[in-house]
Amino acid sequence: MTTAAAPHATAQWDLSALFSGIDDPKIRATVQRVQESANRFADKYRGKVGNLSPAELLEAIREVESITNELYKPVTFGHLMFAANTSDPNVAALMQEMQERGSDVQVTLMFFELELQALSEDRAEELIASQELQPYAHWLGRVRALSPYRLSEPEEIVLEKTANVGTRAWNRLHDELTSNHVFRLKRPEGESEEEMSLSEVLDLLRSPDRALRQAAADALTNGLKDLERPLVLTYNTLLLDKKIEDEMRGFEFPQQSRHIANELDRETVDMVMDLCRKHYGLVERFYGVKKSILGLSELTHVDRYAPLFETEERVGFDEAKEIVLSSFRRFSDPVADAAERFFVNSWIDAEPRQGKTGGAFCSGVTPDLHPVVLMNYMNKMDDVMTLAHELGHGVHDVFASKQSLFNYHPTLPMAELASTFGEMLVFDSIVSRATLKDKVALYAEKVEGIFATIFRQSAMYRFESECHAWRREKGELSSDDFGALWQKNLQEMFGASLTLGDQHRIWWSYIPHFVSVPFYVYAYSIGELLVLSLYEMARASGSEFAEKYIEVLSSGGSISPQEMMNIVGVDMSDPDFWEGGFSVLARMVSEFESLWEQFSASGSN
Repeated sequence: MTTAAAPHATAQWDLSALFSGIDDPKIRATVQRVQESANRFADKYRGKVGNLSPAELLEAIREVESITNELYKPVTFGHLMFAANTSDPNVAALMQEMQERGSDVQVTLMFFELELQALSEDRAEELIASQELQPYAHWLGRVRALSPYRLSEPEEIVLEKTANVGTRAWNRLHDELTSNHVFRLKRPEGESEEEMSLSEVLDLLRSPDRALRQAAADALTNGLKDLERPLVLTYNTLLLDKKIEDEMRGFEFPQQSRHIANELDRETVDMVMDLCRKHYGLVERFYGVKKSILGLSELTHVDRYAPLFETEERVGFDEAKEIVLSSFRRFSDPVADAAERFFVNSWIDAEPRQGKTGGAFCSGVTPDLHPVVLMNYMNKMDDVMTLAHELGHGVHDVFASKQSLFNYHPTLPMAELASTFGEMLVFDSIVSRATLKDKVALYAEKVEGIFATIFRQSAMYRFESECHAWRREKGELSSDDFGALWQKNLQEMFGASLTLGDQHRIWWSYIPHFVSVPFYVYAYSIGELLVLSLYEMARASGSEFAEKYIEVLSSGGSISPQEMMNIVGVDMSDPDFWEGGFSVLARMVSEFESLWEQFSASGSN
């Protein structure tokens, strides 16, 4: 199943469906053409939206959607190129230019949604109920959901324009600082320091060698301390920026705008987050066993992702491709076919390199193009799971491409559905043919991955919520303040089973979600819990569920999360449904414990 050694992945994506490169003259020509189209649209419809008939409004929506679709291409291209190479100033300049010119177009088109939001409730309901506008009924509802929080057009224009020297600039600064900083690792057996990227240092925290994990933790901590002042300032500034905008718009609490965007009510989100906290005991139980297996008197932040055995599993990128595709194919041929296109057409950038942003993502761009995946593939089994995760997103985007742009992108929690489902498919496939020893290791990795997705993300959500509350109630946070909140919320999930040492206090500062998409993180918890329950349904239902699953993915963002779940018979407001996900996880922990007992009794080593 695995190779003894494998070179790092060399796969780089082909973005030629967008543009040939940063010097392609079509980039600026496209933006200019889009701006001219936006100007004509504004001349035609400004001040008239409220008086349009359903048929006329349908025509207007399709026109503005087409303009926006074309705008996304150069703007997204700039961001993709920057993510792949944050160290090239020419790439950074292109991204910034596209961002600014994109803002110009958005400002020109801004009146349209504002006029829709200004409609009376009766008029809006009449339009949304009309037969002509049914293809966009859900989109109109989402636009209208923000009606109470809209500002005047001049105010909205100021916010959009200044975002390029405000939130977006601070996001860029965070990316550039963390992606380009040189982390200096001193290996236990060496005398000289080795220069590494953030992704490479984080990868070493999964080494079987505890001394090397400690060296990686030292390098990570020291590197982040080098960046401490700008990273603390960056997050404080973004916390204040959100406070100011929320107050201007009249949002009642920091998370409200994210809940509206996710089409989830506060009660459901709070219920799921509280259930996560209620089940922290599963984490403590698992790490108690892991401590025994590793033979350590105490587990710390250095040991959280330590492999159980002294052999370091290496999985080459080509092998990972076969694992993922064969796993997807056992579930559904159409799902596997959609994933295979990413490899055949070079839609994946997997090569780890200096200056490339850390983490992983899938970008859907627009429905008339293809999605692309970025990750840093380091030949670990965990990277196979990351590949499956991002290809799950990609498959989702492929199936949703039958939708038009305004109905294409699902909300964040629903977007995490396909990604975590993809991981489960791969896990089941690998476990089914693994040796007893490998099963123990695989279960440990998978359970830890689920913990990181459900419990760690919910703990991060609590940290983030407390940071926003502190900034609004007490003022700016110091590095010590951030560290104290981080330690408190993350330590709680481990109980007495693992101690997060002082080094961990600054590790909040490299996580991009806090700065780029406030309160994104709870989407992971919700998505994972959804999948744990739905996967049980899939195993029981067979091909019938696969057809419903594809129907859910194909809906994109054209219906609400609850309407999507209606397809598979799920009520998202029912606590028992969410408890079902925790029951599955509890069973997996029990299976891990049982496997370890069998392995121990066998006398293997």
